[in-house]
Amino acid sequence: MSKLALLLLFLFVFSAFANVEEDSKQGKIRVLAIDGGGIQGIVAGVILKQLEVALQIRDPSARIAEYFDVVAGTSTGGIITAILTAPDPQNKDRPLYAANEIVQFYRQHGPSIFTKSTDCSIPGFWCPKFNGTYLRNIVTEKLDETLLNQTTTNVVISSFDVKLLQPTIFSSFKVYIT
Repeated sequence: MSKLALLLLFLFVFSAFANVEEDSKQGKIRVLAIDGGGIQGIVAGVILKQLEVALQIRDPSARIAEYFDVVAGTSTGGIITAILTAPDPQNKDRPLYAANEIVQFYRQHGPSIFTKSTDCSIPGFWCPKFNGTYLRNIVTEKLDETLLNQTTTNVVISSFDVKLLQPTIFSSFKVYIT
């Protein structure tokens, strides 16, 4: 990332988070929304890493999840949401992973997570695009028995159930859809 881009990101972070306490008093809610896109989640990881680096200039122990009231993600954004908001077993109020671990996670596990499913003739239409077995195993290994209501901030993860052909929302608080 160029020096100019880093400077602009730094200025954005400082202006955006300068009045966190004041925004809270005014009832403002800070939402981090992370898009889907499969292995392209590595791009979001790079951006979030830079954002966290900028936050750490102000507070060396800062983690992104601590600056948002809600972290939301779709598909691969949901994976990133889980990484950013999983609690540290030693300190339940502190995120277990830093943003810089997202890129490392995608480099190490992305090729196995995003392997095209061979169980179906038209992946992504009538059946899952990717086989979820590896993802399920790695999430269990990394997060153990962590439940959604244990995240360090509110979480909303949207997905699509290809078997029931309907959207599914996983949330740390109740979400009502009409």
